[in-house]
Amino acid sequence: MQPSRNNKIDAALLGKIVFARFLEMPLRAFDRFVARVESSSGFPALAPWATAARLEGAQVVRNAVDIPQKHASSILGEVREAGGGLMFLYHRASYAREYLFDEAELRRLRSCQDFPKERAGTLHRLRLINSRSRLTDALVQTMLVSQSEYLRSGETLSLLPLTQAQMSARLRAQPGLSVVADAGRISRLVRGLSIALANGKTIPLVELFPRPRQIHCYFIDCVVKSEQARLAEGVLKRPLPDEGIAEILEREYGIRVSRRTVANIRHALAIPNCRRRGRGMNYLTATEGFSALVPLTPQALRAVVPAHPGVYEIRAGSAPGLGGENNSSEREVLPPEPHGVVYIGSAGDLRKRLGDHLRGCSDNALLYRHITGGAARVRFRLISEGWRWVERELYRVFCETFGTPPLCNRMSP
Repeated sequence: MQPSRNNKIDAALLGKIVFARFLEMPLRAFDRFVARVESSSGFPALAPWATAARLEGAQVVRNAVDIPQKHASSILGEVREAGGGLMFLYHRASYAREYLFDEAELRRLRSCQDFPKERAGTLHRLRLINSRSRLTDALVQTMLVSQSEYLRSGETLSLLPLTQAQMSARLRAQPGLSVVADAGRISRLVRGLSIALANGKTIPLVELFPRPRQIHCYFIDCVVKSEQARLAEGVLKRPLPDEGIAEILEREYGIRVSRRTVANIRHALAIPNCRRRGRGMNYLTATEGFSALVPLTPQALRAVVPAHPGVYEIRAGSAPGLGGENNSSEREVLPPEPHGVVYIGSAGDLRKRLGDHLRGCSDNALLYRHITGGAARVRFRLISEGWRWVERELYRVFCETFGTPPLCNRMSP
């Protein structure tokens, strides 16, 4: 006789799993969830002991009801300057919803055996909304202080290194926060959210958590882009070697990195070495005017990439190799390109075209394999007309700079 197995999950563990999935809920679905709970028959029944309110200190834009629902899918709200500081305005009242409970009376009611299950379910959903709203607001308010310079200007050089673990530590230090703010929960929450900066630029919230290496990327890119001006002014006689870039970073910005680190980042940014940069037109020059790199995700496409013609570049890390499910543990992994660029393209509608790539509908299996790794990023430049010609020129310069076409471009455009 085989011993019986207890497959029941601990209630506390189950609650954590449910809340983790609730944090991943897209904003549009969250907005509908709040409306559905408040319109259910269980909510009025709890009215004497549960009251709908707004998070303390939270503000909502006055014309929140006029914001199209499609924009509610990822944009949480906007940053504004007020009285020399920064404030955050939520785009919908549901994003700042909080429910006030008469805890003593609710405990008495729930101790009764005849407490309706429908009311208990509604009460559980209200507490889920409270937990998510409180964690979101605490995160946003802390971010207004931690990344204030960047939130004002939108300049990437104003970003400070900030990991989600560091943010977790700062939130845990707040005595008034009743929700456990571990790094895993923060990661799930910010994954699909975007905010509008004071200058009107919309960014994914995850961009406010750059690692030190990302900050180094921004500064190295800035130094190399200013190289042409330095050459024209006579400050430089020739393009900077990696040692020279490292010296400028330490002298002008107080950033200490090794020559090897500069070389690795330069390859990751698709920046040729000083000898190739000195030959004239190169890929770095050809891509001036491109947007910043953004994650190739549905949320970023909706929030950042317009439905407008232009050219684009896709970068990715390693991608899974070929093989069936039976030998998945033995499949090879495609090594990343040194510069990260795997595809150059153009389209009359950038958002649609990149969405096709993301869904695997562009008839390019190799590109899709790189995108499905989850680390793909894209940058683009808007061009009203002649974008196909610009794509051909960009492709030609890439081949001349790196000696080979992008890995996933199967033919010359």
